[in-house]
Amino acid sequence: METNAERTAQVMNEDIFSRETLLVGAEVMTAIAAKKVIIFGVGGVGSWCAESLVRSGIKHLTIVDSDVVCITNVNRQLMATTKTIGRAKVDVLKDRLLDINPLVQINAIQGIYSEETSASFNLSSYDCIIDAIDSLKDKENLILEATKTDAILYSSMGAALKMDATKIQVAEFWKVKGCPLAAALRRKFRHSKNFPSKKFKCVFSEELLQNKDTLPLPMNDSQKRPNGTVAHATAIFGFMLAGILIQDIYEAYSAKQ
Repeated sequence: METNAERTAQVMNEDIFSRETLLVGAEVMTAIAAKKVIIFGVGGVGSWCAESLVRSGIKHLTIVDSDVVCITNVNRQLMATTKTIGRAKVDVLKDRLLDINPLVQINAIQGIYSEETSASFNLSSYDCIIDAIDSLKDKENLILEATKTDAILYSSMGAALKMDATKIQVAEFWKVKGCPLAAALRRKFRHSKNFPSKKFKCVFSEELLQNKDTLPLPMNDSQKRPNGTVAHATAIFGFMLAGILIQDIYEAYSAKQ
């Protein structure tokens, strides 16, 4: 039997999404709530994407990231504050998302996606896969594996060294222009003769600024010196990933009418 607390949570849930329901209709909200989504990487791009999805009605969300919050994350990552430094990013983000909607099922995985761990994520069990990974090697593998499934893949290209919000846009992967990360991925696919199994949408920007200052090399010599980033650019990348996912659900339902 449903408890009073459960009934209260359900009523609150309906109120949370009342304005969106006015716009898209109850049937679309039901379709959104039914989708199972996984986000790889919840940093400057993925964290904002996760928040937008939960505020848009996604009820089944898995978030994957191996890192803990550090002081350099505070300028651009949703859950990064001076009070959350040292905590696992996925745990802090999960707490925030549940504060937004307690009925969301959040699976927080503090781990890394790689060729070695790929099978453990059971990618075919999701409706939508969001790639917000920084590592070129891991991003390449995720794209190859995700496009083999029936899930829809949405990928973020490079969000660093961007300032102009008006230049951020969406295109199919092979039509992305002016992005060094997309170009590097295409070179790797052509070199290996191993290509994505289907088309997928990317968020990108042709803008490419230069760092005006330098930071000391990381303690780990295998890491590269980081590039500069600002909150509004990375957040817009994340919001656009969420936006095209929700738009695709809306358009798929509308096409049936």
